Amino acid sequence: MATKNFDYESFAQNLAAQAQELVPADFDDNQKQYVIQTLGNFSLLSGKALAEDPNLNFNEDQAITITQIIAEWSFHKSVDVIRSGIPQQYWDPIMQKIAYTIFEIAKQTFSQGLPHDKILELIEHHVKKSYLEAITELKNKGAIDEGLMEYAASQSNMDRMAQEMQQQQQAAEQNSTAIAGAENQSLTSPIGTETTFPKVDSKVLKLATVAMLFKKMNQDKVQTILNKFNPEDAQAVIKYMKFPDLPERIGTHNALRCLQEIKTNLPKTTDLTPNKVVLILRNIASKYTTTQLDTMLTRERVGVKRLVFNALEGDYYDKIPPKVASVVASHLKNSV
Repeated sequence: MATKNFDYESFAQNLAAQAQELVPADFDDNQKQYVIQTLGNFSLLSGKALAEDPNLNFNEDQAITITQIIAEWSFHKSVDVIRSGIPQQYWDPIMQKIAYTIFEIAKQTFSQGLPHDKILELIEHHVKKSYLEAITELKNKGAIDEGLMEYAASQSNMDRMAQEMQQQQQAAEQNSTAIAGAENQSLTSPIGTETTFPKVDSKVLKLATVAMLFKKMNQDKVQTILNKFNPEDAQAVIKYMKFPDLPERIGTHNALRCLQEIKTNLPKTTDLTPNKVVLILRNIASKYTTTQLDTMLTRERVGVKRLVFNALEGDYYDKIPPKVASVVASHLKNSV
């Protein structure tokens, strides 16, 4: 048994548990369960094969990496299949074809000792190829029409998640800039003699301070940020924004305290260029062996691994936006 220490059952359960937090919120219960169960089943099957097949000579770290790659692509492509609108009776054959492809390509590339960035690049290429082959086969059989096939081919949950990460980073930067401006404005605001909001670190006071800040911002940006609040907090902020004397009610001292606390908790903006990202990641990665990097990146997504291992070869993985790559580089630098 090549990987006798690999507890593939617990690992598969852990991967499935992590997936529950990432399944799209707009999916119904059946769709959510399909994503989680598909990821869990393929992780378990691949882990079992890697651990028990005497013909496979992978160590524990390699087995973990291969299993995780299968889990991540199972997650992304099951989401793509569901979003594509392809009838559910065809989901399993598509996913089985993709999982088998990943397993075979991973076995071959790891056995050949290829660099990790090349392994991940080859796997991504063959995942996309097998997915397109599967939906083309459905179209040729008359199970779906050409329009549905083209729509299914356009789905990419991995790209969508990268875009969402970039949008969140941009929203955080806009919020941080607006807070800095509001702090300056608050310094010249009159101090109210009577305060409606409590002068303690209460949630009400913080929401009211955010409302004061939002009144000075572009309302489209405000709505974008409010969409990320829970509904009750969003309604409270909207209510406070309607107060004509909001700054006086809050008081300058309270506002400054709250703004400073919010500013402190916001992620710091970065201006790293792709070249700087590559230099930082290469400097970090060069201090470790491939096995150590595998272990460090066990819980990271495929895109993050591609970013790190490409950087080790001096290349930038352009599927991740520069702003997101900057955050990843800073996070890994601080973590290490």
